[in-house]
Amino acid sequence: MEFACSHVVCNWRPNGAGVSLIETEYDNSVVNKQHEVPPPPPLPPRRFRKPRPSSLPPPCFTSFQPPLIPLSLPPPVPPRLDKLEGESRVIANVNVVSLGLGKLVDISQDSGMESFQTPVICGKCSAALSCLSSIQKTVWLCEFCGRQNSVDNNENIVCIGQRAGVRSDDVYLPKQTDDDYQNLEDALVVFCVDISGSMSVTTEVPSPSGSPAYISRLEGIQDALQRALSSMLKESPRRRVALVTFNDEVVIYGDGTRTPVTLRDWALFDYDHIWQQGTAYSIPHCIAETYDQLIQRVKDLREHGATCLGPAVLASVAMASRYPGSKVILCTDGRANIGLGEIDQTPCLSPAHVTPYFYRQLALQAVGSGVIISIMTFEGTDCCLADIGRLADATGGRVNIVSTGTVATEIELVTVDNILATGVTATLLAADGVYFPYEEENNHKLLRDIGNVTKGMELTFQFAVKPDYMQVFLQKDAVPFQLQLSFKTRDQQRVTRVITEQRPVTTSSRVIAGTLNLAVLGVHCAQLCASLTMEGRVQEAQRQLNAQQDLLQQVSKLRPIQKEESIYGNWMDTMTTICDGITTESQALSDEAAKVVYQMKRASSNCYSNIQTTQTEKKPQRKKKSALVAM
Repeated sequence: MEFACSHVVCNWRPNGAGVSLIETEYDNSVVNKQHEVPPPPPLPPRRFRKPRPSSLPPPCFTSFQPPLIPLSLPPPVPPRLDKLEGESRVIANVNVVSLGLGKLVDISQDSGMESFQTPVICGKCSAALSCLSSIQKTVWLCEFCGRQNSVDNNENIVCIGQRAGVRSDDVYLPKQTDDDYQNLEDALVVFCVDISGSMSVTTEVPSPSGSPAYISRLEGIQDALQRALSSMLKESPRRRVALVTFNDEVVIYGDGTRTPVTLRDWALFDYDHIWQQGTAYSIPHCIAETYDQLIQRVKDLREHGATCLGPAVLASVAMASRYPGSKVILCTDGRANIGLGEIDQTPCLSPAHVTPYFYRQLALQAVGSGVIISIMTFEGTDCCLADIGRLADATGGRVNIVSTGTVATEIELVTVDNILATGVTATLLAADGVYFPYEEENNHKLLRDIGNVTKGMELTFQFAVKPDYMQVFLQKDAVPFQLQLSFKTRDQQRVTRVITEQRPVTTSSRVIAGTLNLAVLGVHCAQLCASLTMEGRVQEAQRQLNAQQDLLQQVSKLRPIQKEESIYGNWMDTMTTICDGITTESQALSDEAAKVVYQMKRASSNCYSNIQTTQTEKKPQRKKKSALVAM
C-alpha cells in the first residue's frame, strides 16, 4: 500500500473543504503546549456593567489594547485557499491509497518472508490479527470495528498480533494437496477474428520495389497471426492456441485439428447455447502439435458478410473459461450488428445502467473465469469502442486502435504471458468512521473482485472521514488500514497476503507540500476521471480534473515539480481536453477518445516513459482533440 499523503486528513469534504498547503514545516499547535512555550496570560473578563472590587487598582488605559504577539510564536498561517475560492469549488482529496497489485501478488520477490497457515479473523468486519492488535488475556478488541473476539492462546499464530511495530506484512499459505496442481501451459490463447465484408478495405503500405502496394485489413490480420503463431511456437511450444472467426455466423475452429462448429441464425441469440458450445469444444493439443493446421486455417480465411461480434466473443470466452489465466484477443473493424450484443447507432457514451446488458454480463463472467479480453480495432472505423471496450477494462486486457502496419506488433505484445496471479480478490479495511467516495460500499470496508493480475497493474482508491467522526479521529494518534489479498500464484498456490499499517491524523490546514506523493494522486485522478467519463458523468470528471490541477499548481509554488509529476500533469491535460470536447452528458465518444480513456483507467506509476511519449506527440494537437468526440 502506498498513500498519497503521510497523514489522514480528517476534515476533507466533497463540497469544498479541501487542502491548503503550508510552505514551512512547523507546528501551529506549539502555542498550546505549556512545556515548550508558555501561553500569554488570558484577557480579564470584560464585564463593564458590574462594579469592580474596590481592592483592585483602576484599570490602565493601555490594558484595553490588544496584547502584543510574543516573539516566540511562529509566523502566521497563509490564507486558506479552499476558503478563498468559494464553498462550491471541489478541492482535491489527498486521502488516496494505491495498491500495486502487480508487485503484491509476486511473492517470489519476498522469498525471505515468514509464512503462516491461517489468519485469525474478526467475527464482525473480517479484519485479521496484526501487529496493531492488542490482546488482553484471551480477548482481542478489533482495532477496526471494536468487536471483542476471543483468541485461543494455544494457537501459535496469535504471536503475529503481538509483534511490536506499526506495519506488518503477513503471508498465509494453506497446506496444498495433489488436486491443487495444474500445468502452467494449460492457459489458452483464443484469436477471435472479424472476417466481415468491411475487412476487405485496403491500405497503402511500403514495398521493397518502391511502387505503391495495397493490402486489406484481413491480409494484415493474417500476416500478424502467422507471425504470432511462429513466435509462440518458439517461445511457448506447449501453449494451447485456438481460432474463432465471425461475420454473419460464428465458426469455432479450435486448434485446427477438429471439424469446425458453426453457429448461425437463431443460435446467435441464445446465450446459454453459445456458452455450452464453447465450453464443450475441447482443445487437447498444444501449438507444437497444431501449428501447421492453424497456419492453414488462417491462410484460408476470406472476408464477407455482416458482423456478429457478440456471439463470437461469448464463444471464445466460454472456451477460455476452462483454463484460468487464458486470453481472448478480439480483432475487429466494425460495429456489432447481428445477434447478441448488437449495437445500434445511438450514442455509446451513456450512464452505466443503460450500457448493453450483454457486455456487462459477459465481462463479469470472464472475470469470474479468470479470462482476460484484449480488443484491437482499426484506424478510421467505428466499432463503438466505448461499449465493447468494457470487456477489456473489466478483465484487465488492452484496448488499442491499430493499422495494417502495426497490428502484428500489437498482437505479439498481447500474447506475451504476463499474468502473475488469478482469482484475485482484494479487501481494503479502514477504521470505523472512514468511507470510500465513488464506491458502492458506504462503510469502512471495501471489497473488489479483480480476477487476473498482470505485471504493473495498479488500483487506487480515495477515502474520507465521516463528519460525525472527525473529532474522534483528531483525538487519536493514528488510524489503522489493512489490505487483504487472496489469489492463486502461477503454480496454482493459494495465498492470502495481509498488510496492516497505521497513519497519523491531521487537518487540511496542516498538510505539508513535501509530504504529498503527486505520482499517486496523478494515477488516481486519471483512473477516477476516466471512469466517470465512461459512466457519462462528464461534468463531475471535469470538476475533479480542475481540483487536481489546482492542487498541482499550489504544490508547484511551494516546491519544485519532479519529472514524473509533470508527466502526470500533461496526462491530466489530455483528460481535460477530452472532457471539454463533450458538451452534453449523453454525447458519444469516438473510438479514438474511448481508447485514450480506457488507457487512463489502466494508468499506473510504471508508465512514466510511455506517458511522456504519448503526451509529447499529442500536446501540439490540443485544439483538435475535440474531434475525438463523436458529434
